[in-house]
Amino acid sequence: MKLAPSFYQRDDVVLIAEQLLGKYLFSKIDGSLTGGLIVETEAYKGPEDRGSHAFNHRRTPRNEAMYAEGGIVYMYVCYGIHDMLNIVTGPAESSHAVLIRAIEPTEGIETMRIRRGITTDDRKLCKGPGALAKALALNKNHNRLSLQGEVVWIEDRNIELEPEKVVATKRVGLNIDEPYISIPWRFYIKGSPYISRP
Repeated sequence: MKLAPSFYQRDDVVLIAEQLLGKYLFSKIDGSLTGGLIVETEAYKGPEDRGSHAFNHRRTPRNEAMYAEGGIVYMYVCYGIHDMLNIVTGPAESSHAVLIRAIEPTEGIETMRIRRGITTDDRKLCKGPGALAKALALNKNHNRLSLQGEVVWIEDRNIELEPEKVVATKRVGLNIDEPYISIPWRFYIKGSPYISRP
């Protein structure tokens, strides 16, 4: 069952990022269904977060999707190379988002191998946000798509993670000041071989 819009439209982006662990992310592109278990996320808390594209209420054509009501996709290109899949959360204008950093592939694995050019180690297929987007064939053309549609969506399959299985730690690759460089807004499933890094 797809997650309801109300799941995304709550104001606590950090809680949503944590609760997305154990949910299933899917895309259906050119008739190919691909996806898997979400094992790693990062929260970006709108205008107060120096790591966010919407820090200090910054608003540009690039990040306009962040200001929509929660439950849509925000896609952007990092370093001019990697597409990055983010989930917009919160009420309209709050500008919160969750970066999906890694999934454990469960569906359409052969298709993902072809897209990624990887045939020897399925753990690498969706390890890191750029790899994940490529494996799912998601790019900036999918920006602003609803998660209630048939192209990209997230399902709840009633997986209950024990609290000790959830790790909270600092986010990856941010060149910003404290406290936001160290704040524990990255979440991953402990022991998963599919996360981007320990």
